[in-house]
Amino acid sequence: MSDEEIAGADYHIAVMLGEVLEYLQPSEGGLYFDGTVGGGGHSAAILEAGPSARLIGVDQDPEALDVAQRRLAVFGDRVKLLRANFADEAEAAASGSEPLAGALLDLGISSRHIDSTERGFSFRSGASLDMRMGGPTSSQATAAELLNTLSEAELAEIFWRYGEERRSRRLAAEVVRRRSERPLATSDDLLDAMNASLGKRLEVQDKARIFQALRIAVNGELDALERALPALREALRPAGVLVVLSYHSLEDRLVKDAFREWSRACICPPELPICICRGVPLGTTLTRKPVSASLQEISNNPRARSAKLRAWRKAA
Repeated sequence: MSDEEIAGADYHIAVMLGEVLEYLQPSEGGLYFDGTVGGGGHSAAILEAGPSARLIGVDQDPEALDVAQRRLAVFGDRVKLLRANFADEAEAAASGSEPLAGALLDLGISSRHIDSTERGFSFRSGASLDMRMGGPTSSQATAAELLNTLSEAELAEIFWRYGEERRSRRLAAEVVRRRSERPLATSDDLLDAMNASLGKRLEVQDKARIFQALRIAVNGELDALERALPALREALRPAGVLVVLSYHSLEDRLVKDAFREWSRACICPPELPICICRGVPLGTTLTRKPVSASLQEISNNPRARSAKLRAWRKAA
């Protein structure tokens, strides 16, 4: 690993850094939670902006944690890094002894993941169909294992639910037909199945949707987000802030719906004549609409184009 990768800058460029700091306000100090620490870019900025701030950084990927460890070593015992799923650690934080001043989830995969053919997150030719966030030592099933073992109906559900592919059944049938002759092992195998079933003039966005859908299924990403959101809400101290950066419409919808419900005083069904629920909002949504990266940032880092930031503050 090069010195630049060890420093973290080339491992992953932190998206919307200024906006994240604006909502989290780490200068006020306290304990912060970075559930997707990656190369440590956001974590370093939080600790630099808050001289008395402390941070728990979580990632499933041992390589990412190695980079983060080296980058954040200068902060000494102000930072604690853990290899785990962010949902598990969010639930642990909710039952912890110290509430959080702020929490961040950057749900995008790192630039390193995308650029590595061994990790199999991209559809570039020859990439291995792996896609496990936890890396090659993870006990999770790989994308190839899912493609080669799940039923046709289960594959169609993945392509439809996570990839919003209206021809999901056609693609699933083609995958099953091809694997009966030879197991799918690389990105080329899946792309060939897509070309045969969906047409050879697929747009880049179409390819990205299917590969992303498979990645979501491999890592249980939406299930983890559904678990983590309420846990982090409970873990926050009064007036603590939760910031989420999402890169997929389904992720963003989960975050938007959660923040909207938490910000309502009444969540009773409309047919009830009187309110029997909590009667008060749990906090306030700070972003009426999702915040997007600036044109300048997108020019410098094109992968920031699809990022959407939402923020919520717990009631004081």
